[in-house]
Amino acid sequence: MKKTIFTLLAFCFVLHTQAQDTFRPMEDVNKVIDLTLDSLEKAATARPVAGTSRKGDNPVLFLVGNSTMRTGTLGNGDNGQWGWGYFAHEYFDKSRITVENQALGGTSSRTFYNKLWGDVKKGIRPGDYVIIELGHNDNGPFDSGRARASIRGISADDSLVVTIKETGVQETVYSYGEYMRRFVRETRQLGAHPILMSLTPRNAYDEQNPGHITRVNQTFGLWAKQIAEELDCPFVDLNEISAAKYDKMSEWKFNYHFYLDHIHTSAFGARLNARSAADGLMACNHPEVASLKAMMKTELPTTGVKREKGKPVVFITGDSTVKNTDSDEDGMWGWGSQASTIFDTDRITIVNAAQAGRSCRSYLREGRWDKVINDVQAGDFVLIQFGHNDAGKELDHGKARNDITGTADSSHVYRVQTDSEVRHETVYTFGWYLRKMIDDVREKGATPILVSLTPRNEWPEGKIERRNDSFGKWYRDVVRQTAVEFVDLHNITADYLDGIGKQETASYYKNDHTHTSKKGALLNAQGIAKGLRMCDSELSKYLK
Repeated sequence: MKKTIFTLLAFCFVLHTQAQDTFRPMEDVNKVIDLTLDSLEKAATARPVAGTSRKGDNPVLFLVGNSTMRTGTLGNGDNGQWGWGYFAHEYFDKSRITVENQALGGTSSRTFYNKLWGDVKKGIRPGDYVIIELGHNDNGPFDSGRARASIRGISADDSLVVTIKETGVQETVYSYGEYMRRFVRETRQLGAHPILMSLTPRNAYDEQNPGHITRVNQTFGLWAKQIAEELDCPFVDLNEISAAKYDKMSEWKFNYHFYLDHIHTSAFGARLNARSAADGLMACNHPEVASLKAMMKTELPTTGVKREKGKPVVFITGDSTVKNTDSDEDGMWGWGSQASTIFDTDRITIVNAAQAGRSCRSYLREGRWDKVINDVQAGDFVLIQFGHNDAGKELDHGKARNDITGTADSSHVYRVQTDSEVRHETVYTFGWYLRKMIDDVREKGATPILVSLTPRNEWPEGKIERRNDSFGKWYRDVVRQTAVEFVDLHNITADYLDGIGKQETASYYKNDHTHTSKKGALLNAQGIAKGLRMCDSELSKYLK
């Protein structure tokens, strides 16, 4: 009897081994350790109870995915990584539909289906939508460790019975495509609309196609598309849409869309993927998506510039020294208000997009830079001048607008606490922000021009203050790094004021040592014109 049992066990072991050999899991190419699923109880408290975001009888858009949708358990960017699900709601009319991010880092199609999908289904009602984007973690061992691999491909017949080594739990494993079928079918059984998406791109270039980002269109992207076609389900090739955008970027810009590793995105990358998902939905002609598209809002924010045929635009960005109240003759004025005194407005259009109180960091964070860059076209010019609000110790409190000093290609994640909110934000150096702006403008085929900050009315040792050992140095470092055109307004204006002396200089400022009167604004505008001629800028051709 013992011999018979032993023989039977041996036979089962052989069958199990043969099955494992037949269905080899995909290699874990991500090389990322994500421990989120190790605490399902904690994860359950972090993710919303399915359906609780619903407003009245409005539909809900459920997001089902992994760490590329929600990074970490909380998904709050506390390590600098963000999932695109955090920003997806920005593309939908919240008065008509809510977006609920049910994704969880570390999940595969198999583990999400087995451990989380049941709870998500409890909140789904007829007329809802479910986006499914899974696959990054469908690799590694079948029966140990994370035990999250699915069988590669889309077979409906292949399965593998495994016993998890650490727990002794027996489980039947199916193909990636079979899990996708189950998500789609069960969503429809609840009267809701499933939408399949391919994976977000990884931070990797295609060795066979130099200059292009690696696609997954022969594995998970292909399999998701095949299941969508088989079941007549809407499909968005998120991988291709985002990768095509990355293809147009400099390598430096592409890299900062990821953080800490080559799979998880920074806030920049997460926003790009959220936009790509929205773009893909709007371009999808499947009838099941029509009603969802009617609830979307995908217009890009802009400055509202009114273009005239044959006239380029010069965009001016900066702080209160560039744009102030600019109305009271005896008040404070920024030099951008006087731009029309130096530029020929018959040949070029001026857009003063500066905003008082802003640093590079806050100008970018508030979306003001996006408005500019969304409007920029080939042949335009963008003047970039910051610094007055970039220095200080308010990195994680107060106005939370200060940058890290210097120009290194570095960053730090801060827990920012202000009067209105607590959030996590990745803060970069002053020089990094400038390089980003320069790179963005060049990507659009326009000309960036760096402008050093205006001097302050401070007179140590009888000479007007110069900050050539801090911001002046950092500006020049960026100029050397990028070969950008540079107008050294700081020293151009300071040279003039040194020449007339402290007493005469008073009339060029108003209220304090930083903000200029209208007379001072005009002086700085004239300094811009002088600097453009000095660096032989193409923009100097549009001066009066």
